Amino acid sequence: MSPAARPQPERAGDAPAGDRTPLARLFAIAYRTLIDDLHQRLADRGWRDVRPNYGFVLLAARGPGIQASEIAALMGISKQAASKLVEAMEQAGYLRRDPAADDLRAKVVTLTDSGDELLAAVEEIYAELEDEWVAMLDRDRVDALRADLTTVLRATHGGRLPPIRPV
Repeated sequence: MSPAARPQPERAGDAPAGDRTPLARLFAIAYRTLIDDLHQRLADRGWRDVRPNYGFVLLAARGPGIQASEIAALMGISKQAASKLVEAMEQAGYLRRDPAADDLRAKVVTLTDSGDELLAAVEEIYAELEDEWVAMLDRDRVDALRADLTTVLRATHGGRLPPIRPV
């Protein structure tokens, strides 16, 4: 059999029309695509130093803030790795560490103005990416997808959405 006539192995992302590709694989591909597109658009807008794991910390640090040890637990990394991540984000100007009100030895990690601006840029880009899905599927289908995912996640996590964390 000539090389051109040999069947080509299916690549991980390829699926024939009507194939029942596992949802987990489709979600993983969709997630990776959205995150890659997000970071490309962030870089195009001047946010060139943002690493993918920054998003988890930005979300956790908004509002009243979070301690680095809690970031470690959320992300499933060591306290040392979380401290290094927070330090890198602090040096980049996205976070600050302040003494905790109830324990002066502890530090609370919160967003700086630049961190707030970055998070706003992320949310704006997510809205753009979602609009592109709407253009392909239509608003009702995207809203139904969101509702269905929310229902499943709440049903499997005690009635609430779990915190987002890296895989």
